[in-house]
Amino acid sequence: MSQHEEISESGKHSGIQVIARAAAIMRALGSNPQGLSLAAIAQLVDLPRSTVQRIINALEEEFLVTALGPSGGFRLGPALGQLISQTQTDIISLVRPHLSALSEQLQESVCLSSLVGDKTYVVDRIVAERELRVVFPIGINAPAAATASGKALLAELSEDAISALLPDPLPVFTPMTLAREALLEQLAEIKACEVAVDLGEYIEGLCSFAVLLDTYLGHYAIAVVAPSSRAMPRREAFQQALLACKQNIERAIGRAPRNS
Repeated sequence: MSQHEEISESGKHSGIQVIARAAAIMRALGSNPQGLSLAAIAQLVDLPRSTVQRIINALEEEFLVTALGPSGGFRLGPALGQLISQTQTDIISLVRPHLSALSEQLQESVCLSSLVGDKTYVVDRIVAERELRVVFPIGINAPAAATASGKALLAELSEDAISALLPDPLPVFTPMTLAREALLEQLAEIKACEVAVDLGEYIEGLCSFAVLLDTYLGHYAIAVVAPSSRAMPRREAFQQALLACKQNIERAIGRAPRNS
């Protein structure tokens, strides 16, 4: 290899390393939506603070990261939100056939949601065609702490991020709404079993079951929502169908299944 080729190869490696470090910093900020100090970021990504500062400055110029103000610290910036918004059409077009198949298989309404603050945002939904059915609009915001979709998404966050998002005490919507401590215990269980459940915790008489989608387009949740009278006897069937749907979607959009 000539000296010119060695210099070119060295520059390419350096560029890839910077991109990898920037991605690690943005993932750390994504897991901590309340923001992080430079020192905290450096500790999480295992890089010198000076290196983190240089990368943060470059990301800030592109509006991918924004400063929190006089108090210091940084969080993900508005440009990332714009990019995510532009991918919504992609995620809907990729997932919709699977949602339709799931709804037809279970004869129940299903939805695709993302996490926005402490709320779940319904990106798309399929309403079951039957006499007694659950109908909800696209764009509806529901409390993450009291819905299966929200719990599936919350369970993937760090403990600090969850603590920052969840008020204490949690709002009570029905007699079945979980207290904060019980919810935190349930979130740990969801990470192990992969299925989140809402047993009438947000709306009396309604149950929902959800799984997380870990995709290159971000984290989403797919959920089945049904009257409790129909959902409880078919709980096992709902969970198995959701896990199969999750596996099919993640395989289709390039995410390998998790190790058991």
